[in-house]
Amino acid sequence: MTPRPDLARRAIRLLDLTDLSDSPSDRSTDALCARALGPHGPVAAVCLWPQFVSRARRALEGSGVRIATVANFPRGDEDVERVVDAVEEALSDGADEIDLVMPYRAFLAGDEATARTMIAGVRDVVGRKRPLKVILETGMLAQPAAIEAAARLAVAEGADFLKTSTGKTPVSATPEAAEILLGVIRGAGRPVGFKASGGIRTLDDAAVYLDLADRAMGPAWATPRTFRFGASGLLDALVAEIEGGTAPGGASY
Repeated sequence: MTPRPDLARRAIRLLDLTDLSDSPSDRSTDALCARALGPHGPVAAVCLWPQFVSRARRALEGSGVRIATVANFPRGDEDVERVVDAVEEALSDGADEIDLVMPYRAFLAGDEATARTMIAGVRDVVGRKRPLKVILETGMLAQPAAIEAAARLAVAEGADFLKTSTGKTPVSATPEAAEILLGVIRGAGRPVGFKASGGIRTLDDAAVYLDLADRAMGPAWATPRTFRFGASGLLDALVAEIEGGTAPGGASY
């Protein structure tokens, strides 16, 4: 069994440190970027609103920490052309990765064409050198068959990662949804990554998803190129685990 501090260090390297709060600012962006370069190793990426991409780019230049931003977020119901234009602007500002919400409401209503058109349009703009993470909003899709069908659609249209959730709905990442997505990834016939997002706050939470990935894909599969956690508070819990202190909220590690 991996010692808990070592498991925490592993999770830090896979973390998309996130600020998608309702009141972001230059100051909070600077703080996020500083936290991304902590003493226990850099995180994989920061994920923030598009208007802060250029500021994060300047703060993290040369660090190896990637800049991710969101599109069609969080409701998933924006116009396709507007979303593509916003992604183009984010890329010009320095975004390395795009986390795109699939139009899941349209998909649930039987309109697969809108979902396909949006993912394919953003895929064309992003190109093949930068990852496109497609957020399926599995908690809203709810049924296993719908989750699997959405995942297969996203892969068919060029998703580089399947991401569970925005973290803005009552049900975010679940082990059950993760297992479905990993099954689709395993059968994709090309490299596709997995990102668990929403409600992952402790090392024990993170360990559940790492264990699922290790069993489904093999113990060497989960690297920053193939596996991410999307979270804002997880880093504090992981650092507390390594340092033997107390995480915010009073949980002792």
